[in-house]
Amino acid sequence: MELAGVEIGNRRPLFLIGGPCAIESEDMVLRVAERLRAVTEKLGVPYVFKASFDKANRTSGSGRRGIGIAEGLRVLAKVRQEVGVLVLTDVHEDTPVDEVADVVDVLQTPAFLARQTNFIQRVAAAGKPVNLKKGQFLAPWDMQHVVEKCRAVGNQRVMVCERGVSFGYNTLVSDMRGLAIMRATGCPVVFDATHSAQQPGAQGGSSGGERDAIPVLARAAVAAGVAGVFIEIHPDPDRAWSDGPNQWPLARTEELLATLVAIDRVVKAQPYAEECGA
Repeated sequence: MELAGVEIGNRRPLFLIGGPCAIESEDMVLRVAERLRAVTEKLGVPYVFKASFDKANRTSGSGRRGIGIAEGLRVLAKVRQEVGVLVLTDVHEDTPVDEVADVVDVLQTPAFLARQTNFIQRVAAAGKPVNLKKGQFLAPWDMQHVVEKCRAVGNQRVMVCERGVSFGYNTLVSDMRGLAIMRATGCPVVFDATHSAQQPGAQGGSSGGERDAIPVLARAAVAAGVAGVFIEIHPDPDRAWSDGPNQWPLARTEELLATLVAIDRVVKAQPYAEECGA
């Protein structure tokens, strides 16, 4: 699959989707994008910037949702133009998808909406590459049906993204077997290392998370074989508007990404088991 001239795939070198959970300010977003561009260029990693203008899926109705679509798209357009990176953002059922698609390079569908056929097909029909988040309630083989909904409206540029499965109250687990299973969709597989470390609703009115688990999960996923990793990254996660407990510190990103790149090179130097008929 091609993203703005860069070929990505489960046998291609690892790429990164990364940035803060929410657009908190133009200055912060530009600072994160510029730093991540420098890190990824140094490591030779294709990079897609990510940030949200609306966090519609908050635990509490009083949770901060973001700066809104008009200001959010202005900031994302500035990141794209001034920093010179690809940009991804998520859309929701009431989002004017075509308006967002005019600004960004990749559209992302929230995990909670993975089974909403009309929504999935409306996003896919916008014609941009789509990152499909797998629902916390779905088995990995169920993502084939979500992918086929996108292909049915003519969009072949689809990624599938694992972000953990609900396992009891306020807990997610990541089944690394699912990453190999989702390769059978023929789509690039992305592992969301930060939301996989989330503890939904664990703080009462907001979600908690296990930040120390992020590198553990990311290393395991890359060792299993994926096209890319998704990491929400913030200059000061403890002060983030949303998902602070499961965002990764910007200052520690180069160290983590260098490790993931090294693992990726070793893993992709050999065929995957299914390619050998195992």
